[in-house]
Amino acid sequence: MRILITGATGNVGIEVIKSIDASGHSHQVYAGLRDVKKMEIALDPFPNIQQRVFDFDKTDHFHTYLKDMDVLFLLRPPHISDVDKHFRPLIETAIKVGTKHIVFLSVQGVEKSSVIPHHKIEKLIQQSGLPFTFLRPGYFMQNFSTTLRKDIVEKNRVFLPAGKAKFNLIDVKDVGEVAAKVLINPSEHRNKAYDLTNGEQMDFERMCAVLSKGIGRKIDFVSPNLLSFFFQKRKEGMATPFILVMIMLHYLPRFQKSPPTSDWAEKLFGRKPTSFAEYVERERRGFLD
Repeated sequence: MRILITGATGNVGIEVIKSIDASGHSHQVYAGLRDVKKMEIALDPFPNIQQRVFDFDKTDHFHTYLKDMDVLFLLRPPHISDVDKHFRPLIETAIKVGTKHIVFLSVQGVEKSSVIPHHKIEKLIQQSGLPFTFLRPGYFMQNFSTTLRKDIVEKNRVFLPAGKAKFNLIDVKDVGEVAAKVLINPSEHRNKAYDLTNGEQMDFERMCAVLSKGIGRKIDFVSPNLLSFFFQKRKEGMATPFILVMIMLHYLPRFQKSPPTSDWAEKLFGRKPTSFAEYVERERRGFLD
């Protein structure tokens, strides 16, 4: 079986690569990314993973990218929001070339939120008739060591318009492990959707308390109004589309009922998912620079 992993060197993609490479499977795995040099560097520790160029913007090349691939691990690049322009032709091509299964990295609560692109992508896949598995993770812990890290390190704060909204947490490494299990045995997960959380539901006040204890330094949570957040992030050089994504991710949950936690992650890999405290302990040095 041939497996193609899109977004292979991103936060999720590289964890999928690590888990699937360590699984002892007998399949042919291809890592797809448009930047060949970046891909070669990232994949150097994984000699068994093959490379395949994959550029979501080159829709006329989809046939070449997907040819001979049995299973597709599909991630939505953050810069792509036009589902009809990019994902409709991708799925249509997958049908034509004989793709047997699509594993799509979606988000928790997507079935009730038609404003996000993932909702429409799920619908397209369902309507295509292709066998699928939807992975719907909660809030990535890795946001703290990427998007939020600069404020934590330089200003001892988390600056988000999240108020008292609560979020279900999940470690990206755990998502990668679940994805690998599904990709290796897709028939066992045919036409299923899995919410992936670690069972912890916290607001940012609580998350900052756990973070503070773990790194031995007080980290405050500051919840600005939308204008203050927008102009501060523009001042820092953040692109407007990304600011809007940040607002959608952190502000809108204030007006929505928190989705329930799920034990699917534990069921799928047979152990307790990583707790937020364990994540902080593991990544502690990264918050001390």
